[in-house]
Amino acid sequence: MAYAAPIFAFAVRDVIELILLVFALIVQGVALVHAITQRSDAFPAIGTLPKGGWVAILAVCLVLTLLGFGPISLFGLIGIAAGLIYLLDVRVGLRDLSDGKGFW
Repeated sequence: MAYAAPIFAFAVRDVIELILLVFALIVQGVALVHAITQRSDAFPAIGTLPKGGWVAILAVCLVLTLLGFGPISLFGLIGIAAGLIYLLDVRVGLRDLSDGKGFW
């Protein structure tokens, strides 16, 4: 019975990492698709990075997360942060600029 706890701990860690990976990929993917589909002149109007900058940041973070660095690595955490900053700050500014129209 002494060996059951470490084996179980590794299984729990693997499940948690899988959940974080799925979360990271969803956040980064949604942010990237939203950034690609927006007008490029709207980004400077809200005082943020240009569209190309956001697309590059989000795409590089998504690729690095997919390449196996994982969500717990430095690149994965930066990718999650970049995706959340885009979705919670930039997307809201773009939506307010366009009078809140659209489902995004």
